[in-house]
This record gives sequence, structure tokens and C-alpha cells, in this order.
Amino acid sequence: MGTLKDRLNDDLHSAMKGRDELTTSTLRMALTAVRNAETSGTAAKVLTDEEVLAVLTKEAKKRREAANAFAGAGRTDQAAKENAEGEILDRYLPAQLSDAEIDGLVADALQAGGFTSKCQMGPAMKAAQAAVAGRAEGGRVAASVRKQLS
Repeated sequence: MGTLKDRLNDDLHSAMKGRDELTTSTLRMALTAVRNAETSGTAAKVLTDEEVLAVLTKEAKKRREAANAFAGAGRTDQAAKENAEGEILDRYLPAQLSDAEIDGLVADALQAGGFTSKCQMGPAMKAAQAAVAGRAEGGRVAASVRKQLS
């Protein structure tokens, strides 16, 4: 299997051939975000799969937040579109961890790093995020770290 970016491109071409407008526009948006990440900074670079995954995670989070905002404003049609785009992006993301799995990984990371108090929240979060490796949102991980450090 090729890189994640290649998979996105292949799926974009398939969606274009199948005239799937929602998937086409969503994948174009995702690839644009990846290209912007590649060209940001002083020198252009090719992103690794992990970096592309981070970009897709950020885009999926934007879709969830936008859907919540539209739903709160009573714009259910736009919220449904944002949710559909998020579901398309979720196909490329690893499965999200349950709260129990997050608690277990965080506990292991805190024990391995020797973190015991809330004043160590920063380094503890860094260790916990490394253990979770993008399989859960930062807010859920931070809540687990806070709970276990108090």
C-alpha cells in the first residue's frame, strides 16, 4: 500500500469518476490542507503519513466543531453536511479509543514518567499524548490526566 496521501489522491479520482460530489469536495479540501502544510515554513517538504494523519485529524475536528456550531444556530442542513464531511475524513483516521482505554494508557504513561502531582501537568500531557498517538482527542486525554494526577 502507498502513502496516505496517495490513498487520498486515488480515492479522489474514484469519487470524481463516480460523480460523488460530497466525497470529491471533502477530499479536495483535505488534500489542499495537506499541500498547505507541506509548503508552510521556509522550505517545502513531503509530509510523512503521521504528519498527514495529524492534518486530517485537525480537519475532522474542524468539521465536528462546525457541525456543533451550525446545529446550535438551528442550521441543521449545514450541520448535516459538516457531519457527512467528518465521516468521510474519519475513514482515514485510526479508530478512536474508549475512555477506559485512554485511562489505561494514561496511567501507564504517568507511572513510566513518575508523574504524581498537578504541577507536572505539561510533561505528563506530553507523555500521555505520545502514548495515545492520535487515537483520541486532546481534551479527552487532558481530562484523564487531570483526574489521575489529582
